[in-house]
Amino acid sequence: MATDFREFDPLDYDNLARTCVQELERRDAVPLDFPKSFPGAGVYALYYKGGFDIYSPISLKDASWPIYVGKAVPKGARKGERTKSATGMSNSLFKRLGEHRESIDAAANLKVKDFLCRYLAVKELWITMAERLLIERYRPVWNVALEGFGLHNPGKGRHEGKLSWWDTLHPGRPWAKHLNKTRTPQEAEALVQDFLKLNRPGVKKRPPLPDDASVFMQDEDVED
Repeated sequence: MATDFREFDPLDYDNLARTCVQELERRDAVPLDFPKSFPGAGVYALYYKGGFDIYSPISLKDASWPIYVGKAVPKGARKGERTKSATGMSNSLFKRLGEHRESIDAAANLKVKDFLCRYLAVKELWITMAERLLIERYRPVWNVALEGFGLHNPGKGRHEGKLSWWDTLHPGRPWAKHLNKTRTPQEAEALVQDFLKLNRPGVKKRPPLPDDASVFMQDEDVED
């Protein structure tokens, strides 16, 4: 067995972010329909346990392989401002997961009851790095292949854009019907099937992720 002579630095950013990932994975997977708001910004993972056939390689009852991961940062974080709830903390995680619940509920061929999630409130410094490590570890199909799930309504005057792969396969979001349809559901299904053949649980030698860093940000998981 090859020996790695590099020194281990427990305070290295990647090692600290990896601790966040491990803590998230220890959390219980819970239904996506939260009864009340909770405070915190951080990272989360969504898991699918329904019967959509093309997701069968990752549709596991024990919620071990996410279909999507993302982050929620405090509103105003990029401008050095903070918006807090009555508890004194941002409730960005609750809001972001609520947006995802609405997208799933709007889709004609998905059901909210078929999804579970894990979430972890994290200090802002580690949120983006923890999200990156989650994507590198699991390569969730809705992050890397079927882009578009995390998008917001582009607003009036910007509907000349293309319909995302996610909205092509899972139609129903009201604002998405204004976008240009340049793909077919059959093409989207083939994209998912080809991707999961090489990136499903149990595959030891997976192809490298694209060098393009935009693969990690393509769904615009921005501040609420």
